[in-house]
Amino acid sequence: MNILKKIEMYRQEEELLKWEGTFGEYLEILKEKPWVGQSAHSRVYNMIKDAGIDEVNGKKQYKFFSDQLFGLEEPLEKLVEEYFHPAAKRLDVRKRILLLMGPVSGGKSTLVTMLKRGLEAYTYTDRGAVYAIKGCPMHEDPLHMIPHSLRNDFFDEYGIRIEGNLSPLNMMRLQEEYNGRIEDVMVERVFFSEDKRTGIGTFSPSDPKSQDIADLTGSIDFSTIAEYGSESDPRAYRFDGELNKANRGMMEFQEMLKCDEKFLWHLLSLTQEGNFKAGRFALISADELIVAHTNETEYRSFISNKKNEALHSRIIVMPVPYNLKASEEERIYEKMIRESDVANVHIAPHTLKIAAIFTILTRLKEPKKGDIDLVKKMRLYDGENVEGFGSADLKELQNEYGDEGMSGIDPRYVINRISSTIIRKDVTSINALDVLLSIKEGLDQHSSITNELKEKYLNCISLARKEYDEIAKKEVQKAFVYSYEESAKTLMDNYLDNVEAYCNKNKLRDPLTGDAINPDEKLMRSIEEQIGISENAKKSFREEILIRISAYARKGKRFDYNSHDRLREAIQKKLFADLKDVVKITTSTKTPDEQQLKKVNEVVARLIDEHGYNSTSANELLRYVGSLLNR
Repeated sequence: MNILKKIEMYRQEEELLKWEGTFGEYLEILKEKPWVGQSAHSRVYNMIKDAGIDEVNGKKQYKFFSDQLFGLEEPLEKLVEEYFHPAAKRLDVRKRILLLMGPVSGGKSTLVTMLKRGLEAYTYTDRGAVYAIKGCPMHEDPLHMIPHSLRNDFFDEYGIRIEGNLSPLNMMRLQEEYNGRIEDVMVERVFFSEDKRTGIGTFSPSDPKSQDIADLTGSIDFSTIAEYGSESDPRAYRFDGELNKANRGMMEFQEMLKCDEKFLWHLLSLTQEGNFKAGRFALISADELIVAHTNETEYRSFISNKKNEALHSRIIVMPVPYNLKASEEERIYEKMIRESDVANVHIAPHTLKIAAIFTILTRLKEPKKGDIDLVKKMRLYDGENVEGFGSADLKELQNEYGDEGMSGIDPRYVINRISSTIIRKDVTSINALDVLLSIKEGLDQHSSITNELKEKYLNCISLARKEYDEIAKKEVQKAFVYSYEESAKTLMDNYLDNVEAYCNKNKLRDPLTGDAINPDEKLMRSIEEQIGISENAKKSFREEILIRISAYARKGKRFDYNSHDRLREAIQKKLFADLKDVVKITTSTKTPDEQQLKKVNEVVARLIDEHGYNSTSANELLRYVGSLLNR
């Protein structure tokens, strides 16, 4: 289907969703679908909830955010459960400005954009439908027309609470166009759109000397005063400020704390009472979510100013720190690269992972406990198993500092360095070493990085490089060992024969002489030591293997090379240790013989076919690992 056909179908679907009718007909919709009468805060909460909620390790994860925000599960759970949920229940928290505070490029703007785009899409669904008085520039809630004296009766019949008063413009229209007959007032379905300024507004401060308060609250249309005779006639007023247009939805207040004070005072009444002052009219009701964002330095400066005390109590501050999980940081880079023009460049496996490890290390604070280092802390944060540490240690580490994640390297810096690597090298393939070198060079060009910070970041680069060295060796190890797969299986069978004899206190038969011999302790230990099995733990490890073999036998399954992860790792490491000299010679010789060349080609093919490398990055990896082994 071509794009023009899709556009036509989209337009037809939009036409089908449109509705208009009298207020009386609107009440019939409310009877059938009472959620239509929900507040702006309730609509945002239901939008997030309706997208789906998963529970992982006792923590809620909201699918609404899952494609764009990574590693922020805890801040997002706090935001939804401590702000949106109680606000949806009409608790006092809805009378607060939501202020997202965090470091640059931490996800604040992305979060707000997701809420805005989400609301736009949600109003096209049945659960998110919004109806307004037809022709109203503020798309006012039709229920505002019900007199205050009848609102309790309305609640008893419909179960919907009504808050707010009819705006001056609609009050005049009700009398002049409908002769006070509320039931005849025309109502229409509206769809939120930031571009069309319907239900979503964005306010950005500019020069305080030139910015007008009308940007927020609307202004008098002087060209109509002669026609209507008075500045206090609502028909002579343009209800086109951001607070007017964001009614029923949400308004983003960019860099709110940089605003002139006169702009902030309007928010006092809006947040606490749900109304604001515009022109020569009574207070105008508005039902909207106000979201602002700032960094920590500006916020500290704001709260230290005594003039701002009235606003302090009307703000809910939600910290949005940097992500502290390396695997999630890697997903951020993958997303940013997908959205860029360098998506066609081959990025060798583990390149983004190593960049992510560096970034996370810069954000973590040194553990206060002496028995854990920064790299182990990073692994624990990422959900990895670290020997000797458990969930209690993780909790203790997370509670050591209250502001962890509020500083460090931001994702944009790393993506800029990756882009720089691609442009500078002008190649179709980059690897982890290229990126680490580019990150290091970038530190000298970053004027805001102090010498102390630079020293810390250089240490983080060094730690990330060590992680890459281990990963690179393992990667080549796997590719080489696969070429010696028969040797690996033979070695494992030999080990299992010895383990079985050891556990059953039996002897083995020498295949050449037929003599009874003791289990080969030296062989078993040489394999077990590869994965850190101590002398004291060897017996329980061997018994565990034997139990696993018995369990497989009972189920009629064969215990093979892939049946026990740790044993497979030990066999691979042992075989690789034995093959090290072969790997050294094969990867480092400048003029390999025919046999060596064949082996290199086999390993390169394995890296390309099964590990995600291309020819260039596979050969670079082999050369690098060869140099590591020759040191």
